Amino acid sequence: MIDTNYHATDRRQRPEDARILVVEDETTVRETITQALQDEGFSVVTATDGLSGLRKARDTKPDLVLLDLMLPEMDGLSLCRALRRDSDIPIIMLTARSTEMDKIIGLETGADDYVVKPFSLGELLARVRSLLRRSRSGNAKDQLRLVSGTLKLDLSSHRVTLGQDEIHLTQKEFNLLAELMRNSGAVLSRDLLLEKVWGYDYVGSTHTVDVHVRWLREKIEDEPSKPQRIVTIRGIGYRFEA
Repeated sequence: MIDTNYHATDRRQRPEDARILVVEDETTVRETITQALQDEGFSVVTATDGLSGLRKARDTKPDLVLLDLMLPEMDGLSLCRALRRDSDIPIIMLTARSTEMDKIIGLETGADDYVVKPFSLGELLARVRSLLRRSRSGNAKDQLRLVSGTLKLDLSSHRVTLGQDEIHLTQKEFNLLAELMRNSGAVLSRDLLLEKVWGYDYVGSTHTVDVHVRWLREKIEDEPSKPQRIVTIRGIGYRFEA
């Protein structure tokens, strides 16, 4: 199920001291991934079910998690949600299911990336390195500034500008726009946006999201009635177009 044709990376380009947690119940897949990661210079911790994966994540505090979707004891989606309650650790989901809705559900639960089996080790390792680079503190300054064309959002100064003009947003509008821009190109459901922006314990309706999206469009779209930046995906939610 895995294409093992890949070339080891120059060790100078590898993230230093990165620990990867691999949660995978298929022995062959788990061992193959583990060996490839170790060959790349990573430290690897493994788990064969969701519950032990959660315990090891909390005990070993890995830098990244490779998480199978179909797991015994606790499935991958539930484990992903549990991890997201505690941290922003990078998560790559591995699954044999490849429908668009499966990918959306995986991303909505908090996964940062999604790899469908069968996959090549080269592709998987490239995604691991890319996600680790983005999460490293050396890129923290870049992560605090989100840019899409003439629209710029600065998390450190809490400012949004469109061209030369500063756009004044409420706290919720600012957080909503930041969440959309961080996930540019991905479809985010109303439930996910409600959870991310308003919190897990918010008891209001998802209509709240629609209202705030409408207010945002009035401030950042050239034609709010024909939005080009925040696009509605009927029956699901919204996508930010870069």
